[in-house]
Amino acid sequence: MATIDYVIVGAYLLMMLALGVYAQIQQKHPDDYFVGGRRLGTFSIAVLWMAGWVGGATVIGSAGRAHDHGITAIWYGLALAIGCFVFAVVLAKKVKILGDAHQYLTYPDLIEHRFDSRTRAIATLTTLLAFIAFAAGQLAAAASIIEIMLSWTFGESLLLATSIVVAYTAIGGFIAITYTDWAQIVLLIAGVVFIGLPIAIANGGSPEMLRDALSSSHFEIGAWGWSAIIAMVISITMSFLVSMDSFTRSYAARDEAAAQRGPLIAVIIILVIGCAATWIGLTAAVALPDIESGDGVLPAFILAFFPAGLKGLILVGILAAVMSTADICILTVSANITRDFYQRFVNPKAPPQRLLRLGILTSGLIGTLAGLMAWQMQSIIDILLIGFTINGAALVIPTIAAVYWPHTDSRPAFWSICAALTVVLAWQMASRISDASFLGIDPLWPGFVSACLVFVVLHRHRAPWSSPDQWRGPDSKAST
Repeated sequence: MATIDYVIVGAYLLMMLALGVYAQIQQKHPDDYFVGGRRLGTFSIAVLWMAGWVGGATVIGSAGRAHDHGITAIWYGLALAIGCFVFAVVLAKKVKILGDAHQYLTYPDLIEHRFDSRTRAIATLTTLLAFIAFAAGQLAAAASIIEIMLSWTFGESLLLATSIVVAYTAIGGFIAITYTDWAQIVLLIAGVVFIGLPIAIANGGSPEMLRDALSSSHFEIGAWGWSAIIAMVISITMSFLVSMDSFTRSYAARDEAAAQRGPLIAVIIILVIGCAATWIGLTAAVALPDIESGDGVLPAFILAFFPAGLKGLILVGILAAVMSTADICILTVSANITRDFYQRFVNPKAPPQRLLRLGILTSGLIGTLAGLMAWQMQSIIDILLIGFTINGAALVIPTIAAVYWPHTDSRPAFWSICAALTVVLAWQMASRISDASFLGIDPLWPGFVSACLVFVVLHRHRAPWSSPDQWRGPDSKAST
């Protein structure tokens, strides 16, 4: 890269840190740190949705898979768009109503209010495990970019990426994430869609050239394998419905309309970015057929074809996407520990300033732990799918019951989460040490089936935990 490219990348990283410091000055209360003061408008919510889900797997992972396997790589972006749409239609407004009525900060706040403290504890543990995996996947993607940009080792690149993300997230919290995500999404759309795609088309990526140069297998939409595609779409959609950051964005919205419109706008942008990344990956298969496949395809294509200045700009755009997803994952786990463990079970009367300090500390520790996981596994999509599977299999049934089914209690909710979490983790570990054919089944299915069976068996028809009017909040009738 030329000097101008290094200047652009360095300026971007310094800007992220500066925004984190600026946001820290504005924080006065845990609501500011964890949900941005509950005052964000439609487009800020949309940006948070895009930034939270359009990360390393969508951009780097999709391009790498398109290079290796063809157009079937588009399924990851499609799965994200489907999940975002389903949450917007099914849960966004109701979650906002409940969040305002009961001043929730986290997803487990809702679970305990509807069920009990032990269900909150196991839901918190499940969310914590999933989001450490999500953060690790994004940090691995950031390291892949920096590794190629600077010709560093993966470990050195991961250390730099982790340090920057942890620093501005821990210092600035949700307000910092909102500021940085606006900058990051603008850079990503400009870099991948408005700059990257035209350059790809001009360097062997026109529809005619792709059709002539690539084998027919690159145009098979199901080449990923339909069983894997179906499992991925369902697990990602289910994960949207129970992902703590989905609930946090709804709580942070100014009103119910912003809570719903934000993710609907994000659906469109997710599809555009996913298609652009897949197209660039197909072009790389034509223009650079001998490059090493995998997560390094997109950065290698940029270095090969982009002029000085634009190299730095688009790499910053992609790095922005990765960092904007990693930061919300780290903050989510920090909120789990601060609110759902410490304040709920250790020190219920903790003053706001102590919670703020603990949030900053835990953000740093969780980011470091996610960095270690990324260093150990390194494959972006594989890491992320572990998180999606844990979240989706264990929490979907209790969450839907919490919002829509007042005639159930905590017993089936608690034990269904325990069953699914146990089965998924055991299945994952067994598949790593055994070649048994049945272990080739995606762990989503045995985990989700076990959750359904346990919930149905233990469900008892009796008086609900609270009356529907009390549970839904004072404005629920007017809103529904």
